[in-house]
Amino acid sequence: MFSSTWNFIKRHKRKFIFVGAVVGGVYFLGKYAQKKIRDIQEREANEYIAQARRQFHFESNQRTCNMTVLSMLPSLKEAIVTQLNSENLTALLKTKPANKLEIWEDLKIISFTRTIVAVYSTCMLVVLLRIQLNIIGGYLYLDNSASKNTMGPMAPPDVQQQYLSSIQHLLGDGLIELMTVVKKAVQNALGSVSLKQSMSLLELEQQISWMRAEVEGSEHPLSWYMLADDQEALADQACGLTENDVMTIRLLNETRDMLDSPDFTKVLHTCLNRGFSRLLDNLATFFRSPFTESDPSFAPDSLSAVSLPLAKIIPIVNGQINTICSETPSHFVQDLLLNDQVKDFAASVYDTFSMPQELQK
Repeated sequence: MFSSTWNFIKRHKRKFIFVGAVVGGVYFLGKYAQKKIRDIQEREANEYIAQARRQFHFESNQRTCNMTVLSMLPSLKEAIVTQLNSENLTALLKTKPANKLEIWEDLKIISFTRTIVAVYSTCMLVVLLRIQLNIIGGYLYLDNSASKNTMGPMAPPDVQQQYLSSIQHLLGDGLIELMTVVKKAVQNALGSVSLKQSMSLLELEQQISWMRAEVEGSEHPLSWYMLADDQEALADQACGLTENDVMTIRLLNETRDMLDSPDFTKVLHTCLNRGFSRLLDNLATFFRSPFTESDPSFAPDSLSAVSLPLAKIIPIVNGQINTICSETPSHFVQDLLLNDQVKDFAASVYDTFSMPQELQK
């Protein structure tokens, strides 16, 4: 029996060798495939965890952006009111001075100027802080994700403080330059308009559109009011040539690049359109008479038939800064902070600066 079995094996030796090789190959191939599958699963799990951590960090950063905007609105309002103080004029009018008409003319220009400046500067503040805090947020994500053996932090606390202090340009020199341009546009649009002349909401909207066209068509782009323009000014803001100062200048230059991008221009324009639309919505409430509101056939288009003397519109416009620059979330600010294009732009900035450099190449 054993002899016949041995003879059978000898006759079919090559087949047994082949089958053994195949079985062994399949076994090792299976083991290799299992290892590869485990590697892929582990890599996908790590990527998912990293993406979830990155998304959580981004969303947390956006909440910080919103809170920072709200916290800075009182400072912005104070800077505007200090330079364009209409309260002194209204107080002076109560004393019935001899030059009452002259004071009213000044109040007309200042009231419109400070409200329009408030819309522009609030929109600029929202978008600029979105850029700055998402640049820092991206670098902080990289710093927190890096191993201990890598180079030093890309955005240490001192650099963050120096960099974010550049917002003072918008609250200082940039704001004053913006006021000058806006005041000239207001003067050109309303300077010759009598205080007794009546205006409908649609006519007021047209006047504001003319002012916007002059401001946005001036020699300087709107970004010019948001960040110091030349390299010397950027270096001055960095206050020296230490390693931290070099990092700060790099961040400022990166911010300038973002301000010069078409995406920024598009997002800021969207914010301005939304901001002025909300301003007109606020003004519209004062152009509704009890008669039109109680009329069942009343429609929004009927507002074109409701007119008010310019002298009555001035105090309404003058008070709008309290809504526009309110630290309590108002409809005006919420429209800007929750705008989808602003969110998408913020995500794009964060993605750009939170991506490791080797992946950007």
